[in-house]
Amino acid sequence: MRSARFRRTRRASAVTLVSALTLTALAACGTSSSSNNDGGGSDGGGSSDPAAPLDPRTKVTFTIDCMPPAAKAAELKEWKEDVAEFNKTYPNVTIEGRSTPGQCLEPPRFTAMLKAKSQPDVFYTYFTDLPQVLDNDGAADITAYVNDKSVPLLKDIDPNVLGSLKQDGKLYGLPTSNYTMGLLINRKLFRQAGLDPDAPPRTWAEVRTAAKKIAGLGKGIAGFGEYSAGNTGGWHFTAQMYSLGGEVVDAGGRKAAFNNELGKQVAENLHAMRWQDDSMGKTQLLKWGDLQKQIATDKLGMFLAAPDDIAYMVQQLGATYENFGMGPIPGEKNTLAGGNNYMVKKGISSNKIKAAVAWLDFKNLSVGKGQFDWARTKADKLPVGVPQPNFWMHESKTKDDAARVEYATMPVANFKTFMDNPVAGKAEPPKAQEVYKVLDNVMSGILTNKDADIDKLLATAEAQVNQVLAHQ
Repeated sequence: MRSARFRRTRRASAVTLVSALTLTALAACGTSSSSNNDGGGSDGGGSSDPAAPLDPRTKVTFTIDCMPPAAKAAELKEWKEDVAEFNKTYPNVTIEGRSTPGQCLEPPRFTAMLKAKSQPDVFYTYFTDLPQVLDNDGAADITAYVNDKSVPLLKDIDPNVLGSLKQDGKLYGLPTSNYTMGLLINRKLFRQAGLDPDAPPRTWAEVRTAAKKIAGLGKGIAGFGEYSAGNTGGWHFTAQMYSLGGEVVDAGGRKAAFNNELGKQVAENLHAMRWQDDSMGKTQLLKWGDLQKQIATDKLGMFLAAPDDIAYMVQQLGATYENFGMGPIPGEKNTLAGGNNYMVKKGISSNKIKAAVAWLDFKNLSVGKGQFDWARTKADKLPVGVPQPNFWMHESKTKDDAARVEYATMPVANFKTFMDNPVAGKAEPPKAQEVYKVLDNVMSGILTNKDADIDKLLATAEAQVNQVLAHQ
């Protein structure tokens, strides 16, 4: 399961060459297929009715990207196991998995792939990629193929998550993960500053008060951290606007909507924390990865993050799960949400679509199986207990939550405030990366210039974002 830092914005470093790993009947790495047959085996049998589930006798091969690379041994082991288990029900389905070390696809490669129609039969995207994919006529409408027979737990998937994969009422993908942003805290620093780590701040005024106390510990410790470079500053400015009930782009997607009292409130609060309170540290122009390093080394008290940052900091930075906790995003009006999913290439055969839906259901949409087999995840020494992905509702949520607690490898009680106080998620704005790049200037201006003219920063950014949105 990939970190939300990549799902959010396609900001990873350049991808290395695709590695080929042949798994024979389990998952043989192959090239993408753009025709209606499978390039070697037959693609026949079964009902032509899209609503009918895949006939187990049907022989079909499909290609899929983002199979775990060899470097991720535990994840690859689980992939192989899942394909083998899937083949017990569908012995004639061959899954050709494409493995790419690092990020599945960097932005230029993804765009080029769409334009060349060279994506595999089943391809990985982020929720925010839907407009680009449809603009390039890249994804099949799978509405007729997805029902309570092909995806038995369909009714238990959060409709807001499914809504991120729809346009004009048509469904173009199935989710693998989701996230919403909250307030990540360093519990050790909270205790040292006389704060209750089980009660993270719930308002921005409380954040400011807590940040001053944490910064008062000295030793170069910052109370609250923010990004202001690499498009991440604009991303977090957007999250803060959402938290207060504001918007960054208007409902029509054609005009900026942040040069107002709420936008000024966000900017003035950060400027005051940076320059009046001195609670945000002197090092600025930070981007993704910088705040994670600070909080993992007990140099930062809190910042906005998605829950899976915690697993990253433990697995990659040597931190301990016990040192972190989470609360909902302060303000709690809305929070920035996102996620990742798989789409199906437009033009492939009906049987390939059915096989793809059957695999995605087994691997990603079945409580207790595939990615939600938490007993296996724990046995394989992978993290269990991170609050998200969690797109389940009703009985499925009850079962999955119980299993996460039973097999947890981290103190799930540390995230209770976050889990018990869900905040409605809002999607990223149109032209998100271009908008964020402009808003980086607002954040960097606030955090690097004591005499920053906030009105001018917002007005300039508004004009620039309007230009971005005019070229859609």
